[in-house]
Amino acid sequence: MLRLYDSRLSGNSWKIRILLSQLGLAYERVTLDLQKGETREPAFGQISRFSRVPVLVLDDGRPIVESGAILLHLARGTPYLPDDPYLQAEVMSWLFFEQADLQKAIAIPRVLHLHGLAQERQQDIERLRVDGYAGLEKLDQWLRGRTWLVDTHYTVADLALSAYVSLADQGGYDMTRFAGIRDWLVRVRAQRGWVPLTPEAGQASES
Repeated sequence: MLRLYDSRLSGNSWKIRILLSQLGLAYERVTLDLQKGETREPAFGQISRFSRVPVLVLDDGRPIVESGAILLHLARGTPYLPDDPYLQAEVMSWLFFEQADLQKAIAIPRVLHLHGLAQERQQDIERLRVDGYAGLEKLDQWLRGRTWLVDTHYTVADLALSAYVSLADQGGYDMTRFAGIRDWLVRVRAQRGWVPLTPEAGQASES
């Protein structure tokens, strides 16, 4: 059986759980506590070469690290990754964009807010938001007049970007200014098999 090492509030790990649900794949979930330093344990370092989550361990024991690589591995041969090489490249380009232009700029302010450190790190947050807003503007512009990021249907590109983008308000981002993103997130959440970040979020119909 597949085994997923993740953490409870990790957006990168959440992406993998969503796709596993959408594909109907059974897996064992091992949730690590980042605050307790469980990813720094030597045993986990043998599984994850970067000592971070997510990690997907295949049935034969081989691990795959980095959320984008895991998504592409799982999506191959499914409707979530086009067969056409050009469209595959388009999907991958969005995964690279998300990690380069959005992930840290959204994730770090969010973590600081969640752990009550926003006030003392406000300068860092403001600097990150400059980059984050620039990336969100680009995404919003692309979505104007489009239903999905690549071609005409939902792919892992939409899944990969939607995770942290849907959490941006937790880091103090004003998402009301991005109508294209707002409507797109509604469509993403409506996809079969989509799951919330936490059970509590599901009860509140919010990610």
